[in-house]
Amino acid sequence: MSKYVIVIPDGAADEPIEQFGGKTIFEAANIPNIDRISQTGRQGLVRTVGKDMTPGSDVAMMSLLGYDPHRFYTGRAPIEAVAMDIELEPTDWVFRCNLVTIADEKMADHSAGHISTKEGTKLIEDLNKVLGSSNVKFYPGVSYRHLCVIKGTDFDVYTEPPHDIIGQEVSKNLPRGKNAEILLDLMANARQLLADHEINKVRRDLGENQVSSIWFWGHGKKAAMDSFEKKFGLKGTAITAVDLVRGLAKLIGFDLIKVEGATGFVDTNYKGKAQAAIEALKKYDIVLVHVEGPDEAGHAGNADMKKTAVEKIDKYIVGPVYQALQGYDNWRILVMPDHPTPVGSRSHCGEPVPFAMAGSGVTAVLKQPFSEENAAQSGLKINNGYELMEYFIKN
Repeated sequence: MSKYVIVIPDGAADEPIEQFGGKTIFEAANIPNIDRISQTGRQGLVRTVGKDMTPGSDVAMMSLLGYDPHRFYTGRAPIEAVAMDIELEPTDWVFRCNLVTIADEKMADHSAGHISTKEGTKLIEDLNKVLGSSNVKFYPGVSYRHLCVIKGTDFDVYTEPPHDIIGQEVSKNLPRGKNAEILLDLMANARQLLADHEINKVRRDLGENQVSSIWFWGHGKKAAMDSFEKKFGLKGTAITAVDLVRGLAKLIGFDLIKVEGATGFVDTNYKGKAQAAIEALKKYDIVLVHVEGPDEAGHAGNADMKKTAVEKIDKYIVGPVYQALQGYDNWRILVMPDHPTPVGSRSHCGEPVPFAMAGSGVTAVLKQPFSEENAAQSGLKINNGYELMEYFIKN
């Protein structure tokens, strides 16, 4: 039986960066293992986000996994609800609820200083005690990422992801549309409750970003997807610290592997993820390893942090996993970001991303190091991202 591994450095694709002499993150980073995959195998470009869809990890990851978002996508929050084992009724609406920092009425930080899960959980639980009801319930997630389920109301609203409006006035980006006033009222009340919360007092004393508000976005209704094993004939598992990816994995029937010290940030347990993937290959046909760090560094506008995260993924995950795959008769590995998160804009964009794959039966297309430019020059381009999975498995 063939073995497959997919390593996703989330948001790692970028634009030329001045501080790196006009090189992108991939070009500036020391990534010998990814370069080896690129040079001995195939690299190319794939569009994971359709031009008519909002660029985000939800759409991009769904596409990457081999599913057409136009058919299966119902919103980001419903996917995360699956990861958090939240049972939704068909008429329920679920919203992603970020803890954010607003300063001078502008979005200063989409993550409130990457608040700890312990602090975030306490804040959400306290908000739920005051603002929750039979129709409104807040659910604590990881760090700044939480959910809110609203029953008995039909929404037709437009919301903005907070990480895409860094530095912009919040008044111009608030939820709008049918019944948006319900969301606005909850946000206004939350601001009052959070202003003098004990956690914010401590964060203020420590000079850390305070949680000044909640922010609703990524809404939708209950999600459902086809089984990956039925679709592709492979039994899979996922290693990730992010509820979005956990939810997608559960929706397609993947098992989940929890790694101690996996944080969803640049300080994650890289070595632990690699070891978990190597062990998982003994049991599963396909292993997905997702690392959120590069994306968070992109949102922070920190090129050095993003470069370091990519280098750690190459050294501590791609290298050991690539080596372990050599022990199997038939194997393939795919390395690619789900979407770009340029440090210049600090937000997602929907441009095609580079990918590199190597292994059994894969012949080289362009024997060059991995980069956005080289991938474009290879001539290999997949316009419908959901077609990449079958290409990776079968071609």
